[in-house]
Amino acid sequence: METIVNLIAVVIAIASVLAALGHAGYLALLASAANKRAGGTPIAQYVRSRWPVAGGTLAASLLAWLFTSGNTGMDVLAILLAAGSGTVATKALQSTQAKYRSGG
Repeated sequence: METIVNLIAVVIAIASVLAALGHAGYLALLASAANKRAGGTPIAQYVRSRWPVAGGTLAASLLAWLFTSGNTGMDVLAILLAAGSGTVATKALQSTQAKYRSGG
């Protein structure tokens, strides 16, 4: 049973890290495009305001992954922390994409 809980915690933590990295990567691409473009200052300012969220969710998800090396109690804590940070990162990415989506 301990192994199953640990495996679940590791999978959720990795998914959380990937979600946080996706958000940070999208912000980096958006900032790069805004800096290369005339009139991109408002977008660059928005991206700068979102970096703390991206960094915080990435730090929390990495901490959750670190917690998976502990006992079952730490695995449960890792699941809760990873699920929370992954959810926040995903919602932040979706809101940024919705704000700057073009085409279609």
